[in-house]
Amino acid sequence: MKYEGLIIRPPSEADSLILQITVGCSHNACTFCPAYKKKRFRIKKLEEIYRDIDAAAAACAHETRRVFLCDGDPLVIPQQTLLPVLQRINERFDKLLRIGIYANAGSILKNSPAELTALREQKLGIVYMGLESGDAVTLERVKKGATVEQMVAAAQKVNDAGIKLSVTVILGLGGAERSEIHARETMRVLNRMKPQHIGALTLMIVEGSPLYNELASGIFTLPEPFALISELRMMLEESQLEKCVFYSNHASNYLPLRVRLSQGKEKALQEIDAVLKNKDLRMLTPEFHRAL
Repeated sequence: MKYEGLIIRPPSEADSLILQITVGCSHNACTFCPAYKKKRFRIKKLEEIYRDIDAAAAACAHETRRVFLCDGDPLVIPQQTLLPVLQRINERFDKLLRIGIYANAGSILKNSPAELTALREQKLGIVYMGLESGDAVTLERVKKGATVEQMVAAAQKVNDAGIKLSVTVILGLGGAERSEIHARETMRVLNRMKPQHIGALTLMIVEGSPLYNELASGIFTLPEPFALISELRMMLEESQLEKCVFYSNHASNYLPLRVRLSQGKEKALQEIDAVLKNKDLRMLTPEFHRAL
């Protein structure tokens, strides 16, 4: 199998076979994201993808239960190409349970309900989508490329197709100035999106990204660690979701949590309150352990 450049996957796909069917990101304009800045977006040729599928199947067909498709936003691939790829994966991996994929609002919305259903029937079981913020001002400033309403509409499409939805949000993305607005509006939008999984990451600003330049020039101010924990609390406090698991256990986070929102919300809020009351940095993940 051939991989090009840095490969990124969700933490929950750690045990999955990673299949790179696009290189880079179709949007690639988000100011906070350095992941694909050195890659020019392209869709791999079908014969190249087939070779990788066949090579992987020859090596580990009977052990593979899950396959994850990357790079950024493979759902942008036209249906006449993407559907045969999923069919090929199903043909080659006889123990396959689920295929996962990255997607953005635009690529989801370009697919018809029938197209998404056809992908689900080929075991597309989960879509990972980045909301990042529910604050319209923050979304525009970081050049996410989609509005709140587009995000909600895309989520509804995935849910209607019977595909699980995992949504990523970023603590601190609103900066110190919009910290509370960002936190509360993000969960209010998530309440409308109704994902089955929410993954909260903490903003880590990487040199070379446009947001790094904003930080260096003083245009953007990153909230301090306990302000970020406060954002985490406000998000959970605003939650009205029941059939959803909330994670803040990414390597970037100061306080790792796994909360089943129908049952564990109050216990999680109490744990966060204890951290905010003591404001002891020893209760947080140390900086040298945090990573993207």
